[in-house]
Amino acid sequence: MEILHYLLLFGVGVLTAFMNVLAGGGSVISMPILIFLGLDGAMANGTNRLAICSQNIFAIFSFHGEEKYDIRSALKYSAWTLPGAILGAFFAVNIGDQLFHKVLAVVMIGVMITVLLPPPKGRPSARLADKNWLIYPALLAIGFYGGFIQAGVGFFLMAAFTHILHYNLVKVNMVKVFIVFIYTIPALLIFMLSGNIQYTYAIALAAGNAAGGWWSAKLAIAKGEKIIRLVLVLAVIVMSIKLLDLI
Repeated sequence: MEILHYLLLFGVGVLTAFMNVLAGGGSVISMPILIFLGLDGAMANGTNRLAICSQNIFAIFSFHGEEKYDIRSALKYSAWTLPGAILGAFFAVNIGDQLFHKVLAVVMIGVMITVLLPPPKGRPSARLADKNWLIYPALLAIGFYGGFIQAGVGFFLMAAFTHILHYNLVKVNMVKVFIVFIYTIPALLIFMLSGNIQYTYAIALAAGNAAGGWWSAKLAIAKGEKIIRLVLVLAVIVMSIKLLDLI
């Protein structure tokens, strides 16, 4: 019976990595599966973090093989998420609050709408360019959310980089997987030290996430914004339905 669990987790890992790299919200699928297999909320959260880390390592290398990274900028933005991620992970060991999930579902729909709006034509005005500093407090808040819950953090990163820095969606995803990898490291350590990882399940899920992360990054480069927007819409619909308990 255990082998079926591992095969299920590998398949879930491939699917959720595809969602996470191209859009977000994959943890809304993987977390309930882990809980269904007998893990409590904190253990499922920690087990999922190891898979997220694996996914983003492979996605980073896959993106790097296709496009050149601006490592300096990626590291700078990642550093701003770290304080929030560490604090959020401490809260995550006692995760709860069902009402928050319902509010989050509504927020996700709003984020999807804003990301899907066509980008402004021409160069951003000087007034908008002066507001680029807003990315830093936004990253602090996103880091806290990522360390705390993780599910759907990609949507927030996509919205922040699209509307504050005017990145296209392919570039957003390249930076996004790097940021999530960096802030996941301290969050993962907190889950490990608190004994909230089931390692055999984590390895099976991580293997699927690694495969999905690698190939979805290549797909993002090959197909561009069109495939990202499609997956984004589908991912937000799935996440919102799940969080609102409509099925």
